[in-house]
Amino acid sequence: MSANPASAAPEAEQPTGSGPGFRIPKVPFWAQIVAGLVLGVLLGWLARSQDLGWLVTTLDEIGSLFVQLLKLAVAPLVFFAILVSITNLRQVNNAARLATRTLLWFMITSLIAVAIGLTIGLVTNPGSGTGLTPKDGKLSDTKGSWIDFLTGIVPDNVITPFTELNVLQIVFMAAVAGIAALKLGEKAKPILTLSQSILELLQKALWWVIRLAPIGTVGLIGYAIADYGWDLIGKYATFTADVYIGCALVMFGVYPLLLATVAKVSPLQFFKGAWPAIQLAFVSRSSVGTMPVTQRVTERLGVPKEYASFAVPFGATTKMDGCAAIYPALAAIFIAQIFDVQLGIGDYLLIAFVSVIGSAATAGLTGATVMLTLTLSTLGLPLEGVGLLMAIDPILDMIRTATNVAGQALVPVIVAAREKILDHDAYNSASSSPVDAFGGTDRDEVAEPKGAVPVTA
Repeated sequence: MSANPASAAPEAEQPTGSGPGFRIPKVPFWAQIVAGLVLGVLLGWLARSQDLGWLVTTLDEIGSLFVQLLKLAVAPLVFFAILVSITNLRQVNNAARLATRTLLWFMITSLIAVAIGLTIGLVTNPGSGTGLTPKDGKLSDTKGSWIDFLTGIVPDNVITPFTELNVLQIVFMAAVAGIAALKLGEKAKPILTLSQSILELLQKALWWVIRLAPIGTVGLIGYAIADYGWDLIGKYATFTADVYIGCALVMFGVYPLLLATVAKVSPLQFFKGAWPAIQLAFVSRSSVGTMPVTQRVTERLGVPKEYASFAVPFGATTKMDGCAAIYPALAAIFIAQIFDVQLGIGDYLLIAFVSVIGSAATAGLTGATVMLTLTLSTLGLPLEGVGLLMAIDPILDMIRTATNVAGQALVPVIVAAREKILDHDAYNSASSSPVDAFGGTDRDEVAEPKGAVPVTA
């Protein structure tokens, strides 16, 4: 609890080390993440260079457990987030207009991102000189096709999507339930109250998982280095650099330009406010797992809570500039060069089409395999190419997810600014406070304000 000013001063004069006035310094969350990255790289290098199998296994278990904990909440989080977010739209004026504008800007930014990915791929030829051959690929167990995508939206029953974690089907059911609740009006109020309570419960549990991110970072990064090694990463050096450069151009080039020219707000201020979500996305590699933080930073940037509670969950399951635009564009060119397949203008237009329309297939989970197989099958490229990229996928997925989440916060800011509902005072005062401040703690200064709209995590 906060001390009163009279008693705080004498305590501050006491020597640090012992006594009632001593407090352990709080390490900023970003510093914990950086420490986890450094420790993970060192342990991964040690495990590989010294052939320490037990350490490799330990790192794998730590990283897998962290991701598993995030995924554990995905199904109920997505369902209740979408359901509540749709019903929250009734509190917003011009809700249909806002939803349409949101979808439109999702598509515009995806088109820009895929164009950048294609341009970089055509300039750098990432598949040339790698030493990789078609024999190095293996047929992917996960396949995506337009028939599967379209028919897979509607589930056979209400249980399987949750047990098999089919996020696209969960989104469909949640959307239907949300629209039905809107039509029922007051009769649906008990269900909506229960849904918001469940959402708050899930949110609180997810905060506990998020606070474990530094430990999860050690396992995820460490295992990637220990298992794949620098030699393998070297074979994919051009492709890896292309993905990182493409994502960086979108995140730190296109997004600031849109903020400055379309939204007419400070790009630097946006990144100050959104940084907690971006850094967590980089580590967790999950847009859905990052969703609570993404919504909080979006609200902190001045976007009305009622609109943010719709736009962010919607974006977390459909807005994927990294996984569904830049990456599949570059991957298609990479795989085509490995298999010696010539792509034409029509193929590049198909890649752009798939990136804009099929991005919901990525579903906000770690990895973009479904989106990649959907792109390859549309182009008629061998699905064995997916196997070529699986080895390097965790390294790529970090920057892809960070780009996804930055875009998911960006679009609501742009739409709110264009519709003149953005709180510019809140935007201009947003700061890059620690991510754990968004979860609610026992410290008064970071407690969640009362009366806040429940976060659709």
